[in-house]
Amino acid sequence: MTTAQTTLAVTLSLVLLPLGLAKIAAVPFMRQAAAHLGMSTGLYRVVGTLEIAGAAGLLLGLASAPLGVAAAAGLALLMVAAVVVHLRQGDPPVRALPAAVLAVAAVAYAGMALAAG
Repeated sequence: MTTAQTTLAVTLSLVLLPLGLAKIAAVPFMRQAAAHLGMSTGLYRVVGTLEIAGAAGLLLGLASAPLGVAAAAGLALLMVAAVVVHLRQGDPPVRALPAAVLAVAAVAYAGMALAAG
């Protein structure tokens, strides 16, 4: 495990954990975001649960590389889906940019973990 992998896993987790928790708690901002995207609060809670599971998987991946790669792959797919949902909703591309950056970061983590063996 390299320092870059550890830094990326921790950074991604620190970004995704609070977002996931806010979705699960259905704080007002997240309820508004769900409504804007045409999602029910229940579905948004599922998304939050997936974000938390992915973040936990990245952290556990520091001890088990295959788990970290699987978590990163799942997060990358989740974030690509978020980009698609934003764009289909008519949001300007800049609104989808955070999800795109997180997807790229997750792919980078998976690539580093696979390269490290």
